[in-house]
Amino acid sequence: MSSPANPAFDVERRARVERPAAERPHQGERRGGARPLSATAIWLVALVLTAGAWVAGHFELYTPGSDLGYYIGLVGSILMALLLLYPLRKRVQFLQRTGELRNWFRLHMFLGIAGPVLVIYHSTLKVVSLNAAVAFYSMLVVAGSGIIGRFIYTKIHHGLYGRQATLRERQERLGLEGESLKSKFHFAPRVEQRLKDLEAYATDQTRPGLIGARRFVALTVRTRWVYWRSMREVGRILSRAAAERSWPRAERAHRVRVARRILKGYMRELQEVAQFRTYERLFSLWHVLHVPFVFMLVFSAIVHVVYVHMY
Repeated sequence: MSSPANPAFDVERRARVERPAAERPHQGERRGGARPLSATAIWLVALVLTAGAWVAGHFELYTPGSDLGYYIGLVGSILMALLLLYPLRKRVQFLQRTGELRNWFRLHMFLGIAGPVLVIYHSTLKVVSLNAAVAFYSMLVVAGSGIIGRFIYTKIHHGLYGRQATLRERQERLGLEGESLKSKFHFAPRVEQRLKDLEAYATDQTRPGLIGARRFVALTVRTRWVYWRSMREVGRILSRAAAERSWPRAERAHRVRVARRILKGYMRELQEVAQFRTYERLFSLWHVLHVPFVFMLVFSAIVHVVYVHMY
């Protein structure tokens, strides 16, 4: 196979040399270090355990009022109460010297899963009183809110447990790759122009709205459209070049794959930069809503425990 003559497709070596600092593994996430369990695995385990709670209730292995059911609910309630340690760690001065924040966040995530699962086992998915129903559904709201917050969190941080990524860092990361990519596609002027127009649209922050939801959706649709049209254009150009230069079929396929990888990488970075502000606004809005949900859960849980012990 002849070596690619166009610098647009000589990316493997340069990717290793020019890899941006923002893409490099952070401390604690390097090869050989402990890797956190994936979110999919965590929620699959939680789902299986929840199914076990249904089995326990269906076959009446125990009841919420039995000794076993009581202590399961007690442990679950304690674990959920310990969720308050994470916000305290960020605000109380003496706690700020106790371990890294990302380790506290890992603990917070574990407690946010283990606590609700144990409470579900306590209830056996049967809610028989008003105070129990309020506490149970408040817990589900808080757990669901936590899942949403976790997703948004990953969009504005370097990895799940890393430090918060600033918008400027991502803009610099895109700027370097963006300028390089335009030169790589100089052989396709219409593709290059589409990329310039897309970048101008994505970086225009005038009238973004409350959270920029309309631009968020519009950019996603427009990015896919530009990608599809650009790949068609590149494919046609490479087909003509292959016919003129008698390239083997594998040569043309290789160049198409490289072009696809470059375009996808560029557009992914562009979307991250453009949509960063939206995720940032969403995270702020989520935080405002999540805190009252937590207090609602704590209050309803206290009422439920008092009611159970009094009556």
